Amino acid sequence: MLSKRRTRLVATAGVLGGVLAVTALGGTSNAAASGNEAGDPSTSQARTPRTGAQEASDARIGITPGQGTHSVGITDPVSVTVSNGKLTRVTMTAVATGTEIPGVLSADRTSWKPNGPLKRATKYQIAAEAEDAKGRSASDSATITTVSPANDFLGHVSPEAGSTVGVGMPVRVDFDRAVDDRTAVQSEIQVSSSSGQRVVGHWFNGHRLDFRPENYWKPGSTVTVTLDHQGIQKTVTFTIGRSQISTVDAKTKKMTVVRDGRTIRTIPISSGSPEHPTYNGRMVISEKFRRTHMNGASVGLLEKNGKPSYDIKAVPHAMRLTDSGTFIHGNYWGTDAVFGKVNTSHGCIGLKDVRGGGDGRQPAAWFFDHSMIGDVVIVKNSEDKTLLAPDNGLSDWNMPWSEWVAGSPAT
Repeated sequence: MLSKRRTRLVATAGVLGGVLAVTALGGTSNAAASGNEAGDPSTSQARTPRTGAQEASDARIGITPGQGTHSVGITDPVSVTVSNGKLTRVTMTAVATGTEIPGVLSADRTSWKPNGPLKRATKYQIAAEAEDAKGRSASDSATITTVSPANDFLGHVSPEAGSTVGVGMPVRVDFDRAVDDRTAVQSEIQVSSSSGQRVVGHWFNGHRLDFRPENYWKPGSTVTVTLDHQGIQKTVTFTIGRSQISTVDAKTKKMTVVRDGRTIRTIPISSGSPEHPTYNGRMVISEKFRRTHMNGASVGLLEKNGKPSYDIKAVPHAMRLTDSGTFIHGNYWGTDAVFGKVNTSHGCIGLKDVRGGGDGRQPAAWFFDHSMIGDVVIVKNSEDKTLLAPDNGLSDWNMPWSEWVAGSPAT
């Protein structure tokens, strides 16, 4: 069995942040424990120790994000800055464990930042001290909390990394929960082709984002999917094989197989009956099975007595075309009077075969062996009047390009 290829691509805000040690910049006094109640990261007023007649420091410390900020991304900018002075000490500590995070101090000692991503769902305290030109000290602190796992998502991408697929294979990303900020998420997923074709993403719903060019991928090109989110970087690369586009004419009951612009075979077929006509439109092979069980109940086809309209234990050479149940497959129960002569199926496309699929000379076996995931199958002249939905399987190519682009908030 050759199954649909899906790679676990995205685990946002993953545990990356092994944390680290204090940055001590000189000076011996402890940072103030209180935070900046105003929460302004750029202009927060530094706390100035006032003992006796000591004058206030001119140094002004700013901490970003400001006091009390929640849902901070683990790679969001975190920094400490000072104006009218120099930083003398900065600490960033995980409150629950006391673990301190090291950071990087600028050469002029006016800014500091942690030197790696943070842990998710963690509260941190940042404390800073500085001195002005007269040696007068100032201090400030802030407590921030990073994004929780509830804000994470998991995505799966197809096709599989390293695979070779047909020219019709879109990049499909399925998320395990609905994505609210589609623009932000899409901007972090880049898809490009070595052919130079423009690739655009389209959201079918909050759970599914597909990418494709205006026309089929160029044969022999390489497609690269890159994710850069919350400190996690992932790249998936796959190759576009030869072009194979097969056109099923439900009226003539023949399928023409065209490879790289040349017709290599014409095969008699039997498509959906008048009661169950096959979809018209462009479909893409998403799964391949040497043998598979097909039961009418799985697609809602039942007799009046509630039993499935069909129940075939081992359908040979089956390739999925839609998520709703359309396959192109071997048919061993039909006679020679069927193929090329009459449409008899419940919506699938049948090719002559033998029980068990063991005869490689049969049309169904030949087509299975000469097809790959991502190959295009076009059906025309069927009696079906239903518009094949672009999100039914990998039928993306049925959507006009202008409408496709309109469904991409990142364009």
